Amino acid sequence: MKKFIIPALSLAAFLSMASSSFADTTVQTCATGFSALCNLNTGNFAGLIGNLLQLIIVISIIVALLYLVWGGFKWLTSGGDKGQVQAAREHIVAAIVGLVIIFLAYLVINLLLGFFGLGNLNTLVLPTISTTH
Repeated sequence: MKKFIIPALSLAAFLSMASSSFADTTVQTCATGFSALCNLNTGNFAGLIGNLLQLIIVISIIVALLYLVWGGFKWLTSGGDKGQVQAAREHIVAAIVGLVIIFLAYLVINLLLGFFGLGNLNTLVLPTISTTH
């Protein structure tokens, strides 16, 4: 009987502490985070382009880091063979050069956008042509 009472009381205590649902509240889906789709819905194509460029940069950084890890794994599993160590070293050097190129590209893009007064990748503002005289 004791084996039944203690779990039943624990379950009753757990279920009695249930909170109310939030079905009546409005959820704002585009408040924070990667808002590329929100920019598409609102017609903010400059924000969409900036977000897509950032996404491309992030994906390329992830690929370069995976390539770096792969080179490290190849080095660890080379078993001291000079040819395999050299191939692993080339993988690692290529990954580091790729990361440097990616970061320099991000820097150059932000510098050029700032120089031309278009903001940066986070706040990209595309120039418009006014039809009023």
